[in-house]
Amino acid sequence: LEAELAGKSWAAFSILDREPCCESGDAWYYRVGFAFEQAQLVFTAKVPKPCCASPGVLSSLGVHCNIQRLIGRVSNRLPQELVLPGSRGEHSQSPSGEELAHLATRPVLQVLISPEVPYQTLADFVKGSHSLHRTSPGHYERLACLLLLQVCMGLEHLRVQNVGQGDLCPENLLLVQCPCLPRSKQGKEASLGLSLPRLLISSFFKVKDKQRPHSTSQEQDWSEGLAAPASLVADELNVGMLIYQLLHVDISLEKALGFRSNRLPEIPSLSIYSTGLKRLATLLLHRDPCKRVSVEQARSILQVLLWGPRQELFARSKKTLTLLQSWVEVKRALLLLKFAENSSGAVGSPGLEEWLCCQYFKEVTEHTLYQVTQALY
Repeated sequence: LEAELAGKSWAAFSILDREPCCESGDAWYYRVGFAFEQAQLVFTAKVPKPCCASPGVLSSLGVHCNIQRLIGRVSNRLPQELVLPGSRGEHSQSPSGEELAHLATRPVLQVLISPEVPYQTLADFVKGSHSLHRTSPGHYERLACLLLLQVCMGLEHLRVQNVGQGDLCPENLLLVQCPCLPRSKQGKEASLGLSLPRLLISSFFKVKDKQRPHSTSQEQDWSEGLAAPASLVADELNVGMLIYQLLHVDISLEKALGFRSNRLPEIPSLSIYSTGLKRLATLLLHRDPCKRVSVEQARSILQVLLWGPRQELFARSKKTLTLLQSWVEVKRALLLLKFAENSSGAVGSPGLEEWLCCQYFKEVTEHTLYQVTQALY
């Protein structure tokens, strides 16, 4: 498909919507159509905002479900059908001579083509979910854990590819609707607005050196990190901030690093996930870089919060590798039985949450669980 899109101009695309379907911190997204093998494919055109440059990384990133795919680029002048927010005169059906002259001077931008169609950013989701958090705290905070898990998985992939995240803020994290959801969950969760979307990191850049700044035991002092550009702030700090933002607790990075680790703003205990998320935020935002957990460890903690083992297991039995191995084996067997039952019934295909659960039980070991539960509990 990338080969088919190479060298294409705007003439090869049909504009499906004049208005953006989503606005992130650094770009506007427009739905466009592309004819391919007698089918009409729907892509998005990522139009960078004037203050933001397009990333220079495309197919070299490799494919990952939580990284925005960029499969082509268009470099000629923007078509007049696209309405740029804030542009004067572009809503007119019959533009005047002055407006036509304005359209003719539209900039030539490097627009990137992506196969994913975002419907909102994480910032939009957080802003619109205050009442949902109050009325269904357990469901909402589980959803927050699943979104944070996807952020961590995307960051791990970027590190392997020697790529840094450009600005890991809610405004640059995109949400894409999943194509299918198990029928058993479509009713209640969909009506509550709790359907799990796929999260995409959309801002990244190629780094020259594999040694990431501010993320290892040799990290500079935390006070020096405050003056670093957004692209150089440790991923761990960014994920810690996202926890507070998702849970609607107001905090800035400067304030977070100004607190001692045990004096961070309080996260209200609203569900079974609240205490674990508070503990994870404390570990990620520790002012001593050597005592912070890594993104990989944060991902493991989130998986334990979501799918166990819970602390109650160790209240009844002493924590040993044998106990944890038995727990994993039982959970794997139950998971197989669940999928066998679903495949024989009227339940639809597994959804994103089921896939994430399978990834966890495929990779987890009793040794990993021992270390993670030590940090969490």
